[in-house]
Amino acid sequence: MTGQNPGSSTHIHLFDQGNLAAERGTRTVVWITLVAMVVEISAGWWYNSMALLADGWHMSSHAVAIGLSTFAYAAARRYAHDPRFAFGTWKIEVLGGFASAVFLLCIAALMVVASVERLIHPGDIRYPEAMAVATLGLAVNVVCALVLSTAHSHDQDHHGDHGHQHQDLNLKSAYIHVLADAATSLLAIVALAGGWLYGWGWLDPLMGIIGSILIALWAKNLLRDTARVLLDREMDHPVVQEIREVVENGSLAADTYITDLHVWRAGRRSYYCILTLFTRDETLTPSQVRERLAEHEEIVHSTIEIQRPE
Repeated sequence: MTGQNPGSSTHIHLFDQGNLAAERGTRTVVWITLVAMVVEISAGWWYNSMALLADGWHMSSHAVAIGLSTFAYAAARRYAHDPRFAFGTWKIEVLGGFASAVFLLCIAALMVVASVERLIHPGDIRYPEAMAVATLGLAVNVVCALVLSTAHSHDQDHHGDHGHQHQDLNLKSAYIHVLADAATSLLAIVALAGGWLYGWGWLDPLMGIIGSILIALWAKNLLRDTARVLLDREMDHPVVQEIREVVENGSLAADTYITDLHVWRAGRRSYYCILTLFTRDETLTPSQVRERLAEHEEIVHSTIEIQRPE
């Protein structure tokens, strides 16, 4: 058996202009959300609207979660060149997205509890005032969504669109929080309109429950996407099949096949791999395999071992 593993010294710069745009966007959204949060919570308490109050508290937790996304960008940027992070700091951003998803689930649970309580013990609602504040909250969420959408467009222009697998999960988490806020604001408006025009007081807490279900579904999808990256569950990614085709399609060397393969993500668009292959070709070297793998730009570092018959 011959083991050869010269490795690669490729440095991955994981924090770039796209990340900076996302960081600025999330920071702006935090400040806008904080102001709207104070207005909605105060108005919901004063006008006795459960839908409006739930939207306000929901927005407050989103301010914390989006702030966490901003912190994740800042931390990833600060430690981007720290050698203690063997595979870079990109997963700090993913961890921020995961934490935001957990926040969303907690928010959904609290909204269900508060809405059920209001169904059992309804109260008087000052509908016109509450609707005005809910409309303001919806407008704020639309502005925040546009800010984050601009940051996302900047990221796509900088890197190119490589599909769903390469999206910024931290930015996605912030965007989902804003969309969830917009949804609860819209549901609050519908509930308040129904109560004001038709006397359907039960519609206010019911919309709180519907909103919480919607938020929980978004959170579940975000948890799935971020957990896949954090747990290095990437062996079903297309890049794995690309590596297998390079080694086993016969163009590299005859009677060559993979005996061990591990692939994990180093960044949104970059992957590492550890590859052990068996071959009867005495001339095949790790450098030759690495050169062929380099044709796939997303494979930025490869550790290769070659085994031969004894």
